[in-house]
Amino acid sequence: MSEEQVWGVGSGVSKAKQPKTDTRERAVEIPHTPHPRPQSSALAEGLIGSPILKIAAEVRTLVAAGQEICNLTVGDFAPTEFPVPQLLSRELTAAVQRGETNYPPSTGMPGLRKAVVGFCARRLGLVTDVDSVLITAGARPLIYGTYRVLVDPGERVVFPVPSWNNVYYCQTSGGVPVTIPCEAKTAFLPTAAMLRPNLRDARLLVLNSPVNPTGTVFTAQQLGEICDAVLEENARRAKQGGDRPLYLLYDQVYWMLTFGVEHVHPVALRPEMARYTIYVDGISKSFAATGLRVGWGVGPATIIQQMADLLTHVGAWAPRPEQVATTTLLGNDAEIDRYHDGMRGEVLKRLSSLHDGIVALKQEGHPVDAAIPSGAIYLSGRFSLYGRRTPDGVTLRSDDDVRSYLLKAAGLAAVPFNAFGQAEGSGWFRLSVGAVSMKDIQDLLPRLRKALESLKDS
Repeated sequence: MSEEQVWGVGSGVSKAKQPKTDTRERAVEIPHTPHPRPQSSALAEGLIGSPILKIAAEVRTLVAAGQEICNLTVGDFAPTEFPVPQLLSRELTAAVQRGETNYPPSTGMPGLRKAVVGFCARRLGLVTDVDSVLITAGARPLIYGTYRVLVDPGERVVFPVPSWNNVYYCQTSGGVPVTIPCEAKTAFLPTAAMLRPNLRDARLLVLNSPVNPTGTVFTAQQLGEICDAVLEENARRAKQGGDRPLYLLYDQVYWMLTFGVEHVHPVALRPEMARYTIYVDGISKSFAATGLRVGWGVGPATIIQQMADLLTHVGAWAPRPEQVATTTLLGNDAEIDRYHDGMRGEVLKRLSSLHDGIVALKQEGHPVDAAIPSGAIYLSGRFSLYGRRTPDGVTLRSDDDVRSYLLKAAGLAAVPFNAFGQAEGSGWFRLSVGAVSMKDIQDLLPRLRKALESLKDS
């Protein structure tokens, strides 16, 4: 049978036997019959849209219209305000010029994995080995990989809210989210007492410190008691025999950005936690290198290898030049300290200015507040404006109403905590300072005062 007969010209009829057809152009009406079921997967159909993207679109529209905006929405750094370390930049350029442009090993460049081992030992007192280290394109693949390797569909994942993106990772893994609402009185952090009743039969506990979105940090006592609860739960399972353990995913990607407090981590507080803890870290935040995409995970070697096997099929490795440059950076403590002496000071200056400005407005009688900044690039700010009426007669009835009013009336672009899982109506917002200058903040505060003064009681 000829190729034409196999692949069909008409309905499987050979070319020689096809009837003559009218080749004149004719209008063809294509029927638009709705399909009886969605054309994409159930996962794709059910994915929750990001409210932050909606806010970003609104900000862009106002900026394009010429409005002055202090954009505190993005968890990123403006390179004009926070450039990457010069050593990292030089080594990246040199790596490309040397031809370090082919595929890296899927687990990471051997030199970088060894550098991470040394970095963790020197800076965190965390003793590990290269088999327990995985390099990826930033921290996100590590979080995704942890969920997919440890959590089966229908298994429970416990995490505090507000927190970053855990609901989405539960969706993509099939995990059942168990949210622990946290308030200002605990610095938006969970306590062991809050977590303990929810750990039974859970597969994964997810914690972050310093926290995105709140900028708060665990104390040694808080985290130590949580580790005790995890160890107690795993001892119970071991005694009963056979059940898989409860693991802790500890996201510490902001750990080098703390102010007046000490960063603590599980294994330093409870060495037995080494069997159950997966650390996530990288250069994105601590070195303002969000676009260079180098992250590392540290954990039990068996779990790390399974994550590596999974993520190989995703192509989640960090680019080779970035890995080579990061290897040099992580081995140079003097350069790291010199860089952070400047960077931390600039971040804190912005956070403090914003905090002090909001507190001054509170002291003037406005219903606003701010938490003392202790880590990351975030300030928790509260705008309790519910029930207030705007100059054009609109009553503010939700967090999004408040957000929209502050954006349009004051040029304050911020993200409400309900975008991070907290219940509607708290009035708390994430204010991110990595992409703004001191002048942006100083110019914002008078506009904010005027916007607050313009509100009326309903």
